[in-house]
Amino acid sequence: MNTPTEQLEQRLKYQGITEVECVVSDFSGIARGKLSSTSRFLEERGMRLPESVLLQTLTGDFVEDQVFYALLDEAGVDMICRPAANAMFLMPWIAEPTAMVIHDTFDKRGNPIELSPRNVLKRVLKLYADKGWRPVVAPEMEFYLTKPSSDPDLPLKPPEGRSGRPEKGRQSFSIDAANEFSALFEDLYHWCEAQGLDLDTLIHEGGPAQMEINFRHGDALNLADQLVVFKRTLREAALKHALSATFMAKPIANEAGSAMHIHQSVLDVATGKNLFAGKEGAMSERLLHYIGGLQKYTPKLMPLLAPNVNSFRRFLPDACAPVNVEWGEENRTVGLRVPAAPAAATRVENRLPGADANPYLALAASLLCGYLGMIEQINPSAPVQGRAYDCRGLRLPSTLENALVQLEDCEVLKEHLGHRFVQGYVAVKRTEHNNYKQVISAWEREYLQLSV
Repeated sequence: MNTPTEQLEQRLKYQGITEVECVVSDFSGIARGKLSSTSRFLEERGMRLPESVLLQTLTGDFVEDQVFYALLDEAGVDMICRPAANAMFLMPWIAEPTAMVIHDTFDKRGNPIELSPRNVLKRVLKLYADKGWRPVVAPEMEFYLTKPSSDPDLPLKPPEGRSGRPEKGRQSFSIDAANEFSALFEDLYHWCEAQGLDLDTLIHEGGPAQMEINFRHGDALNLADQLVVFKRTLREAALKHALSATFMAKPIANEAGSAMHIHQSVLDVATGKNLFAGKEGAMSERLLHYIGGLQKYTPKLMPLLAPNVNSFRRFLPDACAPVNVEWGEENRTVGLRVPAAPAAATRVENRLPGADANPYLALAASLLCGYLGMIEQINPSAPVQGRAYDCRGLRLPSTLENALVQLEDCEVLKEHLGHRFVQGYVAVKRTEHNNYKQVISAWEREYLQLSV
């Protein structure tokens, strides 16, 4: 049988690929790496990148020197990046036959780079593997289509569809409203099929030109790779049709935010049985403990699920998003929903992650919470019946600053995620937040300029 490297080489040659994008994901999910000819890529069998790219902020800055040099070699050494198995994806929108190959990262001794988001997810998945378990996930990704705008001071506006008119009012689940952008979605589905992405259904969400793409259930690492590729693919499809696509958690005031809901269950590898399915259709103790873990640890891991200042605007009152970690059956107002399903498909849906979260880190965070719940046998609260928005218990941190403190103070999470990762992630997010605080908003000019 051919090795993964040999299989990759065969695929590149079979597809006639002439250029390769060699990429890794940073904390924000931005693809960073190098472009290479296929012949050079096959000769090198990987690449080298400065480890410092993993400590770069959204604004292109780096963390303060004290943290930077505490986490990285002062000599500025490279990390060794090797192609990950089964992580080659075509880039159908590029004229030259091109593929993106996601890479794993290692130090010079062959140890996985602790700052790498993909390695963080692999680290959490190993916890499951060591117990003979395998998580199964099914992500749902929400996003907005908008008019292109080059002025960040102007609010985003809904685009015109085939009718030449922007949407008015809420069009949840409207087929006609989704078909306003049918040409874009035809390209998107064709491209995703060529890439091997496991897309399932498309629905229109509550906001103007807000959509949701659902993925079929499967392996967590593979689906995290797919989500990273999907985001790039959708943006390219939107650009082709003179539109813009955004995964901001709250891009438009007074409209619904965009989430990345994660359905999750756990299989016993030896038997193939769903650990969450109890007898006669009941929920198992393991599912209840899993929910208990999500309730206990999710508030401390919110920086991985809601990584930006804008992320927390989803959790404002009347924002159509869960504002706590209450749980319930068939209840979309809670943070943790147990959908009605056959026993084999018994699962819990984490409705808290934002669409702006790094897929590797959002999946790692959610799966780690559930794992700790099963290991510590944490009992959940009583399920909520009816509307959960008004529940005052089990609240989430209200700001990114508070969330970072909670993550920083939780030793058990640092142990499982890696101390260096947590230190680096918190430092990057604090640097981004400090940059945000330098900006004077339109609200301040509107209400303070001539009034105070």
